[in-house]
Amino acid sequence: MKLTRRIALQAAAAASLASRLHAADAATGLKGRVNHSVCKWCYANVPLEDLCKAGKEMGLASIELLGPNDWPTLKKYGMTCAMATFPALPGGMAGITKSFNRVEHHDQLVEAYTDYLAKAADAGLTNVICFSGNRAGLPDDKGIENCAIGIKRLMSQCEKLKVNLVMELLNSKVNHKDYQCDHTEWGVELCKRVGSERFKLLYDIYHMQIMEGDVIATIRKHQQYIAHYHTGGVPGRHEIDETQEIYYPPIMEAIVATGFKGHVAQEFVPAQADKIWSLRKCVRICDV
Repeated sequence: MKLTRRIALQAAAAASLASRLHAADAATGLKGRVNHSVCKWCYANVPLEDLCKAGKEMGLASIELLGPNDWPTLKKYGMTCAMATFPALPGGMAGITKSFNRVEHHDQLVEAYTDYLAKAADAGLTNVICFSGNRAGLPDDKGIENCAIGIKRLMSQCEKLKVNLVMELLNSKVNHKDYQCDHTEWGVELCKRVGSERFKLLYDIYHMQIMEGDVIATIRKHQQYIAHYHTGGVPGRHEIDETQEIYYPPIMEAIVATGFKGHVAQEFVPAQADKIWSLRKCVRICDV
């Protein structure tokens, strides 16, 4: 086949990109199959600039659960916020305990998220977190119905802006008593009711190991509804190492095998004195 100038240029560009990616992987020691992130709240005593510098050195692409005031700092270091936090509203509205499962909250939530989603899009972000709220006596089927009503009001904007609204699965046994979106099947049914590719789930491995186990099979079954993953050691939510009951490398292999291109964020609270060393170790555990 005759080698045209265009084909030659394309081949040279591809080779250059491959070389740069290889150099980046060599510099960090990572394999390049997983987009790594970390949740800032787990490092409350580490200044964001310091975490950015350390994160960049170890190969993190993102620091997350941050709001608009912090996004420029991430950009300064060539990082993103793979999961933006929720809009801060009075009385804990939009937080874990008070959110979309109550129709009376919808007007306030929709107004706040409408503005917040636009800010996220302007910053080049693609995921914004949300929650179901606590049951407080509300039946699970009614909770799904109410959440779907409110979330559907935001989907046209999400689709226009190409930003995902992502509901986190949390455990209601240990950390978040009475939280309603506490099983994968509940969240999946909500996704089906909303009926938009722009509404998905944050599958928190720590929380779902506590609630239901069977992590790998669940990920394989429901991969199309999952936009993001969080880690954490069980029990105790500390390092994801030999001290806890689940072994992360095969879980990460299962995630990679689904073709997942999003981010996996470390969300454990370091028990080690050297928190950055601990983070680096756990990133390596997840880098399959």
